[in-house]
Amino acid sequence: MNLKISALEYVQEVKNGNISAEDYVAKTIEHIQNVDDKLHAFLSVNNDAIDQAREIDKKIKSGKKVGDCFGMPISIKDNLCIKGSKTTCASKMLKDFIAPYDATVITKLKEQDAIFVGKVNMDEFAMGLTTEFSAYGPSKNPWNTEYVPGGSSGGSAVSVSAFECVASLGSDTGGSVRNPASFCSTVGYKPTYGLISRFGLISYANSIEQIGPLTRTVKDTAFMLNLISGIDPNDNTTIDNHQEDYLSGIDSGIEGKKIGIIQEMMGEGIDPSVLRATKEAISKLEGLGAICENVSLDMVKYSVAAYYTITATEAGSNLARYDNLRYGYDFPVEGYEFNSYISKARKNFGPEVTRRMILGGFVPSSGHAGKYFLKALKVKTKLTKEINDAFEKFDLLIAPTVPILPFKFGEKIDNPISLFLVDINTITANLTGKPAISVPFSHSNGLPIGIQLIANSNHDKLLLQAAYALEQTVTLPVVPL
Repeated sequence: MNLKISALEYVQEVKNGNISAEDYVAKTIEHIQNVDDKLHAFLSVNNDAIDQAREIDKKIKSGKKVGDCFGMPISIKDNLCIKGSKTTCASKMLKDFIAPYDATVITKLKEQDAIFVGKVNMDEFAMGLTTEFSAYGPSKNPWNTEYVPGGSSGGSAVSVSAFECVASLGSDTGGSVRNPASFCSTVGYKPTYGLISRFGLISYANSIEQIGPLTRTVKDTAFMLNLISGIDPNDNTTIDNHQEDYLSGIDSGIEGKKIGIIQEMMGEGIDPSVLRATKEAISKLEGLGAICENVSLDMVKYSVAAYYTITATEAGSNLARYDNLRYGYDFPVEGYEFNSYISKARKNFGPEVTRRMILGGFVPSSGHAGKYFLKALKVKTKLTKEINDAFEKFDLLIAPTVPILPFKFGEKIDNPISLFLVDINTITANLTGKPAISVPFSHSNGLPIGIQLIANSNHDKLLLQAAYALEQTVTLPVVPL
């Protein structure tokens, strides 16, 4: 059975009776068991997945209405709640936490008869860029297991790239869907802020994070977006997309569209092979009739500092609930003193979470808020104005998703500043609320390179059309498993 098909191909094959959901899911579970010892994409596997698929096959045979997913196996990042399942955020602090409810995206996918094959690995509490900060060990890049898969949604990207599922859901706070998508050669989508409900996503930085799909093709991303987007009464930040069909007209092309090449994302520090691939992508788009011109976003150079100041502040607030009273684990306590008890409990947070908690307590504190947090908010405001001005002239913006190639484990983990700069091309979309997508485009020395396209808010459909057009210009290899 071919596990290398796309989501839409899977649906068509089941509809035509060529495959059954049970057989496909069983084969997927078998594949996970065969390859995941090497890749470590999964933190847990759904033991009921095959039985659930069998029930969907019964519905199909009896002529009952079946959801659009037809039993499609999907992996879920382990910071999204699935009722009755462990949701650990790849942290020891939540190692025994069983989610008491479903995230909205999970509810929507269940209604469409998706099968969740398991929870996938991530950087602890989504804080990281390589999946090296998981409390349960890193995931490995399926293109070369000596290299990082990106993060924080590394497990999601690995599971899609290595055919351990048909699609996955991750979360993107500063590029955490697009970064691993680029490193693992999958499509990664960060929607307009508010397009997808965050209800049931364990929060890192509420004001800029978004749930997003990782898929094999751009059409699969549009398909997933149709299922999980839209207004949600449980999340007041959601927007009404009027039930937009993102698949409709996806092949409309980009002739006559103006695309801005972000100069600050193409300069110092970019890997030569990434630069070559980006220039080739621009040439391909021009060949399709797009008009590509340079554009400058001066505030990009301050975006990393602003991002980590804002997100650390919000993370510090969100992590305050982990006091080992409502979530946590048992350990011997001699006497009881509240502060020392919490301090002892929080020693089990990993180094990256600890670093951001400390920073998040410092930057908004009395005497420092004006120097750091308020300045970061000003950068966010100015960057938003700059990009909005750019969209007065351009329909889309383009840049490499990540300015460098995937790197080896341990290469940057002890240098947080160097690691933070990996995010420099992806952060802008989060700080400004714009939709962005990473499209697999090239390889260098066997390692993938993704190209990022950014659109104006609520222009997700246009973004998918452009991404689809770019995707059609290349034929890429698949993971040599």
